Parts: sequence; structure tokens; C-alpha cells
Amino acid sequence: MEEEYIRLIFGLKLKQVRTEKNLSLFGLSKLTGLSKSYLNEIEKGKKYPKTDKILLLSEALDIPYDQLVSIKLDKNLAPLGEILQSKILKEIPLNLFGIQENDLIDIIAEAPAKVNAFISTIIKIAQNYNLSRESFFLASLRSYQEAHNNYFKDIEELAVKFAEAYQINLEKTLSSSELEEILKEEYGYTINETELDKYKELDNLRCVFIPKNKILLLDGLVDEAQRTFIYAKEIAYNYLNIKERLYTFPWIQFKSFDEVLNNFYASYFAGALVIPRKTLTRELKSFFNHAEFDNSAFLKMIEGFNASPESFYQRLTNILPVDFNLKNLFFLRFTHKSKSNRFHLKKELHITHQQSPQANELNEHYCRRWVSIKTLQEIEKTNQQHVFDVQISDYVTNGNKYLVLSSATQDPFKKGYYRSISIGFLISANLKQKVNFIDNEHIETKRVGVTCETCPITDCKERMVPPVQIEKQLRYQKTAELVERLILKYSS
Repeated sequence: MEEEYIRLIFGLKLKQVRTEKNLSLFGLSKLTGLSKSYLNEIEKGKKYPKTDKILLLSEALDIPYDQLVSIKLDKNLAPLGEILQSKILKEIPLNLFGIQENDLIDIIAEAPAKVNAFISTIIKIAQNYNLSRESFFLASLRSYQEAHNNYFKDIEELAVKFAEAYQINLEKTLSSSELEEILKEEYGYTINETELDKYKELDNLRCVFIPKNKILLLDGLVDEAQRTFIYAKEIAYNYLNIKERLYTFPWIQFKSFDEVLNNFYASYFAGALVIPRKTLTRELKSFFNHAEFDNSAFLKMIEGFNASPESFYQRLTNILPVDFNLKNLFFLRFTHKSKSNRFHLKKELHITHQQSPQANELNEHYCRRWVSIKTLQEIEKTNQQHVFDVQISDYVTNGNKYLVLSSATQDPFKKGYYRSISIGFLISANLKQKVNFIDNEHIETKRVGVTCETCPITDCKERMVPPVQIEKQLRYQKTAELVERLILKYSS
């Protein structure tokens, strides 16, 4: 067990016993002859006293020596011990958020009871919402992306540097064959496209990497865009010298936050290589200059890169905030099973501040007026390969309007499953300066809510269930108003 953990537990216990006996640090110093500053460092977990000092404390506080040195905490502090012993503070690189681990230790030592209550609350919320360790890591990653406007200059520059070193022309569409040659010749990869197909249980995986022999097992069904992205990501792991990595795509589980972060870095590098910033910025400027929104021009822009619609939309979240100063945006990925009335929000990203909509964990029904859901309904009905639509979503709950672009595609690895990718821009004076077609009358405007249960729109034909949360709030409000009137009536 780490010495740091033992020191902190001893300090927490000492402070708890001291405060229970209504003793100040000054008072305990007088009783034991130990300096106040020394006792303060013990309670903050910075020092662990020698045996003779522990005996002095045991006698002064009238607590058995064995109880004082035991690493067991009572129920009031037990959750603190669990979270400290779990090493979760070490698993998350707090320095990414400008936080030092010692700062948290000091906060815990200063007010253990309050911090313990806070941690207990977080644990209970996590349990109620079935928040897994992976979910916690992914939420941390999302916060990290949002804090940096999802733009990482160093990775962008490394992607360009790699292209120059390996003579890849970023002005041309990148092919998987170019990257495959580099993987084989430079990094000693062997690519096997038949092994994965033998295992039905692995039909949801695109690839598996065997590190010992540098063998990449590739699903035979991957298309050219998916193959290119997988190869680019493998190059990223090697070129960025990433050691702690995942070996499957998509991921099965994360062992540490470093794996989550490195997976993101490799994906970002792949996106920057396949969809170069310079080219995308040029294409977007041309597209935004159109007087009217042109569906075919937007789809042609996506098809101009050897990338899936999802990779393209994600790349937009990297480039638009920095090159166009469009920072008020959101990214959503929904999944949907054929003949089901459920739509699941599997991924979200909010740049600048928490835009609507947010993922709802209460099993409520997302608004059927969203273009994200409309494209899924359309692709299920028509069985097309790619359905695209655009609308202006007017959120009745906060008055914000968003220009939302959405693409729905079939899941190539799951028959009867579909997914939609959407990006939404807050309509503001800044957006109107950058995008000429924003006021175009051909873009449909829809009044929308977040979930049916919380939506105040009364004439919604697409509503799935009654607005039970709104009704509950109105009942509470009427009750509160009646109580207020009664108080005024009988107070006069």
C-alpha cells in the first residue's frame, strides 16, 4: 500500500479524533509537546509520525494505539478511503485541467466531512445512473476537449510534419494503400483480412492489433474510408510514440484514463491526416459564401475526403471554432434499431458552453422534431445509404435557435441498425457574418423541445408521451401559490 495513502488516512483519523474532543491544534500541541506546524503537516498527510510520537498522541487523545494506526476508517470517512485507495486520482491526469493532486489532498484534509459528503453524493448519483468507470473516463475526456475548444495545435502540426516526411500530398485525397505501405515498410506491420471473419462473436469489431508480432487483424467488411481511418490511427500510435493504447476498434474497455486520452490523440491525428485543416478550411469558406444552402454542395464536400460522414462532422468541431470563430456548437451521435421507437444519444460534445440538447439519462423520449431523429426515421423508411437534412431548431425552453446539419447512415456491421451524426451552430450575429445562407427561407424552422416529458409545446403532433414533468412543475407551482395566499390571508 502506498505510503502517501497511509499518511493521508492517519492524518484524517487524527483530525477527526481531535475535533471530536473539541481540541484545537494549539491545544493538542500543548498536550503532546509536539509543535503545531508538525501536527498540521501530519493532518494534511504530508508527514507520518514515528512510534514514540504516535504513543504521545494516543495518550493525549485517549485512543488505543492500534485504533489510531489502523487504516480502517469509520463509516463517516469510508468513501474517502475508497476513492483514495482506488488510485482514481492518479489515473486521471489532473494536470491537464491545471489541478495538482496535492491541491486535492489539501482540500480533503481541510474539510474531510464535507468532502466525504460530496464524494458520497457523487457515488450515489453514479450508482443511480449506472455510471461505469468507462463513462466517468469518457466524461472527463469530453470536458478536456471542451476546455480546449476541441482543437489541439500540436497534433495538427505533427500530422502535417508526418505528411511532409513521408511525401504524402495533403492536397489530394488520401488513400488506404498509401498508408498501408507505410505501416508495412516503416513500422513492420502484417495485415490479416481473413482471421476476424472466423469469429461471429467479434463481428462488432473493425480491427484487433496484436502488439507482439505487429499483426493487424482487419474485418473484411470495412470500406475504403474506414480502412483509411484505421491505418491512419495505427500510424498515429507509432509516430506519436504512444505506448499505453487500446488494441481493438471500437474499444471494448479502458483500463486507465491514459488509454482513453491516447485513443483520442490517435483519432485526432488520423482525422487531421485524412481531412487536412488547410483543405477543409478552404472548402468551408467557399460553401459558406453560397447565397442559399446547397445540399448537393455539402454532400460533395464530404465525398471529397476519403472519410465517413461521422469523421467529417467530428473534424468540423476541430476546425470551425479556431478558423471561423464558431465556438457555440454541439455534436451529437444517435443510434436507432429498426422497428424500435427508441433513439439513443451515444456521443455528444458541446463547445464553449452547454448548448441544447443534453443527453438525458432518465429514459425520457427525445424530441421527434429534431433533424437528428428525422434523418434516422427517413433512412429506416427508404433504406438509402446516406440521408442528409438541415433545419433551424428553435428551442422553446431557452429561446436559442440553432442551424443543425444531420447525416444518417446504415450501420455496416449491424443489420437493422442506423446512426445519425449532427452538428448544430448557435444562430448569432457572428454566425450570420460567417454564413451567407443562414437567413435562407428554404431552410425549414422547427419549434423543438428536449424531451417530450419536459416540452411545453401544446400542439405537437409528433409528441410520444404527455409532458409529465411540466405538469408536475405546474402542480407544485399552484400548490406554492395557494400556500402563499393562505399565509397572507391569515397573517393580516
